[in-house]
Amino acid sequence: MDLAHQPQVEQSTSLQRSSTNKWKFIVGGLLIIVAVVYLIVSSATANAQYFMTVEEVQQRGASVVGRELRVSGAVIGESIQYDPQTLRLEFVVAHTPGSQKEVDAQGGMAAVLHAAVLDPNRPRLKVVYHGVKPDLLTNEAQAIMTGRLGEDGVFYAEELLLKCPTRYEEALPGQAENSRNGN
Repeated sequence: MDLAHQPQVEQSTSLQRSSTNKWKFIVGGLLIIVAVVYLIVSSATANAQYFMTVEEVQQRGASVVGRELRVSGAVIGESIQYDPQTLRLEFVVAHTPGSQKEVDAQGGMAAVLHAAVLDPNRPRLKVVYHGVKPDLLTNEAQAIMTGRLGEDGVFYAEELLLKCPTRYEEALPGQAENSRNGN
């Protein structure tokens, strides 16, 4: 009689083992998925850069100090100071809209840059960058900077990308001519 019950006991034990193994794989798989999602989210938030306008940086102030930011603005030409010995470059940028719709509504990028530089009431931000002075760093150039806002309110740029206003003029010569004439 013991021999007759033995196959049923082995079969029952085998089913329990396969059921237990199935749950182990499911739980293990879920743990792996949770770990991967956690790593993706934590690295994305740690390396996140916030693209902001000069006005947004000033409005948020202390809440963005020390965070990695990307800021865009119009270069105020008369503010450019460069020391070739220390490679310290300082300049001021004026607020330009962050939305392409706003830029288009104001007559295009050349007009926006021109108006931003001429308007003393626009929010402005001092920028400090260490490196060789770029040739395109001129009055009314669009500066796109990556770096951090210091507690002193100065933006310390680690990367500096400049777009020359003459490039916008070549694309739309009539628009650039109108912005120069104040139209």
